[in-house]
Amino acid sequence: MNLRIPFHRVNWVNTTFLFFITFLGVIAAPIFLFKYDLNWVMWSMFAFYMISTGLSITLGYHRLFSHLSFRAKWPVRLFTLVFGACAFENSVLNWASDHRRHHKHTDHDEDPYDISKGFFWAHMGWILFKLNAPQPMDNVKDLRKDALVRFQDKHYVAIAFIAGLIFPAVVGYFAMGGLVGAAAGFLVVGALRCVLVQQSTFFINSLCHTIGNQPYSTRCSARDSWIMALVTYGEGYHNYHHEFQHDYRNGVKAWNFDPTKWSIMALHKLGLVSDLRRVPTNKIVAAEMREAQRKAEARLAELKEAGGSICEHTVARVNEMLAQLKANLNELETSVAQSIDASKATLKRWRRETRELVRGLGELRPTTA
Repeated sequence: MNLRIPFHRVNWVNTTFLFFITFLGVIAAPIFLFKYDLNWVMWSMFAFYMISTGLSITLGYHRLFSHLSFRAKWPVRLFTLVFGACAFENSVLNWASDHRRHHKHTDHDEDPYDISKGFFWAHMGWILFKLNAPQPMDNVKDLRKDALVRFQDKHYVAIAFIAGLIFPAVVGYFAMGGLVGAAAGFLVVGALRCVLVQQSTFFINSLCHTIGNQPYSTRCSARDSWIMALVTYGEGYHNYHHEFQHDYRNGVKAWNFDPTKWSIMALHKLGLVSDLRRVPTNKIVAAEMREAQRKAEARLAELKEAGGSICEHTVARVNEMLAQLKANLNELETSVAQSIDASKATLKRWRRETRELVRGLGELRPTTA
């Protein structure tokens, strides 16, 4: 096995920092917590920084700046730019440029964190190694018009270290007392929190392109994972996001866990954000129906080619549901073409019948003689 590392391509700045901050967060911080108890002030600040930096990446870097899913007034933009920097995931210009390229070239060589190059590459290898051909940042011209974005890009390193590591240490020095308090702020609120937020983001690029469901499309490797949604403020519904990337919602269903969506809705109520972009329900249901139809036809063809006997009753039931799905989809597409919105009851029925078809596919198994 060839395990030679291409040292000429190692990004030594990123690699050194990531290994250093990970060492502090994974090893030094737990040892510190084993020896010392944090007071309520420090735990409160840890919680505040976890939520603020996490949401600044998901709400700010991702949905606001990368996808322009809504417009935000300067207090929201400033907050997410400052605390987004505290996550040490680069300036928003670089982050958005990489992410837009990821969506444009998903699963292909131009994709910065292309999953086809391996789980580790998509997770963080692309950060540790320089690309063979550096990509131009000509896809974020719109963001360069924002003075706050330009300021953050110019002073990103200073903002990240001062607000993300030094400030928590200073607060800890006074709130908890002396060098022990400063170490608590630096190691726990700073390093440990940074590692947790970073790894959550990285898993969207790797795990959500490897494991999960694809209810909306199989055109790329993106998958929905409700487990990842729990630790990434709703970003785990990645299959939906890749199909409808400009929607301010990732967890589009009412029961989906998407705190980023709820935060955007709350900010909208307060008048701090506007122009929320939503995909019409008709289009979402149509995508689910088309994907269910594709899966049903592919599964039936696969079983037919493999040979063997299948329960005729089950096949007949699946064929019946598939025919109904095709009729529903034709009706939906006709209503969309005529700009007629289907009723909620009709959409609910179509979704129910689509789910029944998908469940029926699970019963299609060849029987042995």
